[in-house]
Amino acid sequence: MDISAARTFLEIVKTGSFVSAASNLNLTQTAVSARIRVLEEQLDRPLFVRNKAGARLTAAGEQFLRFAATMVQVWERARKSVALPPGREMAVTVGAELSLWDPFLRDWLLWVRDACPEFAVNAQIDDAERLVDRVQEGLLDVAIVYAAPQRPGVIAELLFEEKLVMVSTTSTDLGHPLRPEDHVRIDWGDAFAASYQAAFPDQPNPVVSISYGPLALDYILAKGGSGYFRQGFVHPYLEDGRLALVPDSPEFSYSAYAVHSAKADKGVMERIRVGLRAASPRVM
Repeated sequence: MDISAARTFLEIVKTGSFVSAASNLNLTQTAVSARIRVLEEQLDRPLFVRNKAGARLTAAGEQFLRFAATMVQVWERARKSVALPPGREMAVTVGAELSLWDPFLRDWLLWVRDACPEFAVNAQIDDAERLVDRVQEGLLDVAIVYAAPQRPGVIAELLFEEKLVMVSTTSTDLGHPLRPEDHVRIDWGDAFAASYQAAFPDQPNPVVSISYGPLALDYILAKGGSGYFRQGFVHPYLEDGRLALVPDSPEFSYSAYAVHSAKADKGVMERIRVGLRAASPRVM
């Protein structure tokens, strides 16, 4: 069977639509329909029921779903293993959110170079949803993300627990006490947004919102202000006095997870896991 057909099948299941699957795969809707038609002919069963709302799986489609992801994962591992560079015995593909790359994934890469010379490593940066999608599709061995996903066939292991704390520059940086509009809203995900709204129901809409923590920190250090940041990330700035914790401000949990397939090779995962744990103390 053509692996591209299995990938197309999984994309339709994920998006619930032939149209959306075609867009995500950069194919025409006709090409997507043709792939599924050939797959249904090979299996001698209809896999989807199409209607105005999209596409839903038939009973046969539900049965095939269990095997499609495994087929893609086996193919990807075979492809990577065949293409190994000289002197390497195994290919390992790891992805992380941008805010987890420095120093966490950098330190893990350095650990792998010394402790696992048999590994050929492919490291990627992307948002959490796409990284977990790739784990499900067999394109990533491990994804390091902050929000623990709930996906079938996927395991999320807690790596470390971090806190989001409110810090500020001093009032002398601005020449006057900090005002509500000096608070920079940083996007730490939906769970943080809900907790923040509950803790500060009367807080006005922010004048400045920034989606990337390091950029927000640079802005605050340059212009003065306050914001929520990962405690480990701002620790050096608290130590040298450029920032201070805001007294009596609530703290929010922000934990990181290693996400991998439930069918991942246990031996490989254990080697990866040891390195991830070794790199974790640097982050906290």
